Amino acid sequence: MAVLDAPNRFQVFAHVLRNLAWAGLIKADVSAAVNATDDWIEANQTAFNAALPLPFRTTATTVQKTIVFAYVALRRAGLLKTQGE
Repeated sequence: MAVLDAPNRFQVFAHVLRNLAWAGLIKADVSAAVNATDDWIEANQTAFNAALPLPFRTTATTVQKTIVFAYVALRRAGLLKTQGE
């Protein structure tokens, strides 16, 4: 997957602003963080893929790997709830 284009980065930025409080930060700070995160994901996708266990690494699609990464990150942030929670 390639980095997000400007309209998609803006959509992520807008979603983040709508759904989370950012006391002490201005919009430019949040936008820069979205851009840096997207760039980091692009730069480190090979290392992430290498860290995945076989056979998931060789069988899962890029989209599936990205979803697993996102779900783990959301759970770590307390934003992914499972049924019954």
